[in-house]
Amino acid sequence: MFKLTKQEKSWILYDVGNSAFILLVSTLLPLFFEQLATKDGVSSVTYLAYWGYATSIATILTVLLGPILGAKGDQKDRKRILFLIVVVIGASCCALTGFISHWLVFLVMFIVTKTVYTLSLIYYDSMLMEVTTKERMDRISSMGFAWGYIGSCIPFVLSLALVLLYEKIGISISLAFSLAFLINGAWWALLSCPLLKNYKQQHYRKETDKDSNVFLEILHTLKDIKHDRKVFLFLIAFFFYMDGVYTIIDMSTIYGKSLGLNSSGLLLALLLTQLIAFPCALLFGRLSCRFKTERLITICILAYTGISIFAIFMDQVIEFWILAALVGIFQGGIQALSRSYYAKIIPADKSSEYYSIMDICGKGASFLGVTLISIITQLTGNGTKGISVVSLLIITGLILFRITIRTENGDSDTAVEVMSLAEED
Repeated sequence: MFKLTKQEKSWILYDVGNSAFILLVSTLLPLFFEQLATKDGVSSVTYLAYWGYATSIATILTVLLGPILGAKGDQKDRKRILFLIVVVIGASCCALTGFISHWLVFLVMFIVTKTVYTLSLIYYDSMLMEVTTKERMDRISSMGFAWGYIGSCIPFVLSLALVLLYEKIGISISLAFSLAFLINGAWWALLSCPLLKNYKQQHYRKETDKDSNVFLEILHTLKDIKHDRKVFLFLIAFFFYMDGVYTIIDMSTIYGKSLGLNSSGLLLALLLTQLIAFPCALLFGRLSCRFKTERLITICILAYTGISIFAIFMDQVIEFWILAALVGIFQGGIQALSRSYYAKIIPADKSSEYYSIMDICGKGASFLGVTLISIITQLTGNGTKGISVVSLLIITGLILFRITIRTENGDSDTAVEVMSLAEED
């Protein structure tokens, strides 16, 4: 029987806690912002543009701050303290968001919350190699995503009930939103406590005069990554295949609306994805005990290639529900196994900094695919051609990932060629 340690349980619980915020960002936060902006006479075009700007600013801040705070987190006894700071700021801002009455202040609060949420994941992901053993990493990482999917539905359903049934409950819509955000902030904070209490930093960078400057530390790490073919190639592969994964997730709402699905239908489809992702992520965790992580990641990438091709021909509502189910099957597996695979190939004493670089690759992937779809669709006037680019991105990631594996197994001729080209550039 697979029994979890106290630290493993604590680590998994944080995923349950913070995942509620992501559901909030996808559903209720935009609705609340729309309400505030409309009340102040802001047009729909303007508030949509500002929402996009706010999301972009949060991404830029994460990219800029991630490596710096990651390097600081790799210093002795710093990771837990910095993790505590970002969690407190994030959970507090989330809880207070619903009490804001001006749309511009709301956007500032959203930027802060989104930024520190992502920064907390850098420390959280890097803790994986300290809370468990190398042999258990795949399964623990998968359990984190799995319980995060299902656990986040609890505050989400409560929040949704408040917002949809506020008249029957006898409260105003503003109070309903306030209570919803308060519930999610409290959930995030409460489920962070076990990890904050039980985590103990085991790996850290040994201080020297040479690398006492945080910017020099980052520069040294980037040079180390460039010369570590396995890590370098994996990060490029991760960028491309996760680009396809994130693009499918980000564009799914637009697909659903174009097929005539209303807001309630989209929310139910989101819940369906979460519910399916829960057992499937656990399944991939169990499979990791019997099959190599590389093989399972390859299967997930191939599956997403098929999903992206299926999306090209999708023209009925029932097909959208099938898409939501397929995404749920493989979403947790590809994210969890990529996280644990990366943990196995990076130096433990620089884990926070290395995960900050991985996060940058993820952030880049989160907008490249959507941007390419928009450009190609606009230039060709054909949405199918725009969507087809997702398949090419995923296939590119698959090829690079297979090269990474060959490098790991010592068959590195192809990898050497790729590195040589990179160095020439």
